[in-house]
Amino acid sequence: MKFPNVVTVAQLAEFDEVIDVRSPSEFAEDHVPGAINCPVLDDAERAAIGTMYKQVSPFDAKKRGAALVAKNIARHIEGTFAAHGRGWRPLVYCWRGGKRSGAMAHILSEIGWHAAQLDGGYRAYRREILAQLIELPQKFRYRVICGATGSAKSRLLQALALTGAQVLDLEDLASHRGSVLGNLPETAQPAQKMFDSLVWHALRKFDPDKTVYVEAESKKIGQLQVPDALLARMRASSCVLIEAPLAERVAFLMQEYGHFLGDPQDLKAKLDCLAGLHSKDTLARWMSQVEHHQWDELVADLLANHYDPAYRRATLKNFEHLAEAQVLRPATLDSAALEQMAAQLIADAQT
Repeated sequence: MKFPNVVTVAQLAEFDEVIDVRSPSEFAEDHVPGAINCPVLDDAERAAIGTMYKQVSPFDAKKRGAALVAKNIARHIEGTFAAHGRGWRPLVYCWRGGKRSGAMAHILSEIGWHAAQLDGGYRAYRREILAQLIELPQKFRYRVICGATGSAKSRLLQALALTGAQVLDLEDLASHRGSVLGNLPETAQPAQKMFDSLVWHALRKFDPDKTVYVEAESKKIGQLQVPDALLARMRASSCVLIEAPLAERVAFLMQEYGHFLGDPQDLKAKLDCLAGLHSKDTLARWMSQVEHHQWDELVADLLANHYDPAYRRATLKNFEHLAEAQVLRPATLDSAALEQMAAQLIADAQT
């Protein structure tokens, strides 16, 4: 089989490995999901070559850059790529399919590997996924999991995934639980571009003939925006509504957000963000509950006076089929109950 030297985004799956040769900072902002970072110039080297190009001469910069690129490619060959046999098929890309990826792909090909270069590089990839994020969401049939805060919607998605169902877990991809208290401890959200890539990567693996389960979301999850076309399709889709007892929701949230209990000052800072939405007396009551470690009272109070009213307004406004939703009323939110709900949804989808 003859492998082309230059390929498109549509051919990504044909390769054993995708290699991003851009600098670590470029890779961190966004990259092809699953790609590995093998920079031919690191951030400091790239900045130094750019400065030399402007302040000394293009010739001297190219000469120094070539030496650094050759040295770094040699390091990757002796390290990261050393164990690969003759049949390995790598796809290499840089910012615009230029000299950085061209140098790497050429040397790998000369060794005897079936290396190719991504046509147009990262810029072409970015244009392609933005276009596909308009088209791809239209291909699927969604069931949107709705329910007030603490209804274990994300856990139900996990239970559905374990059955083999197609699940789009946007909060997992966004590394955020979708509320003012939704940031995950010691976990930063990806950049918006990376989130777009992760959503695209998840969608492209789905079978259009099967249902995709997704949680009801607002436009933003933390600091990230859900792609417009996907959000529009979700809002026009059929819904499942979880109605769980308040006590179960409080217990569930105590478990899920337990990290806040160990840092009351951080919790108070997060609650300060709600100052424009509630009276001074309400904020003072919440702060007092934090100071006195009245956790059950605080959670129930927040649900009754902030989260539940906000969720009702948002879902009724944005999800047009909520009134016709299939309603699930679990007595508990433990693993067994979530598995039972998942099994019920799968069975209903097959009838």
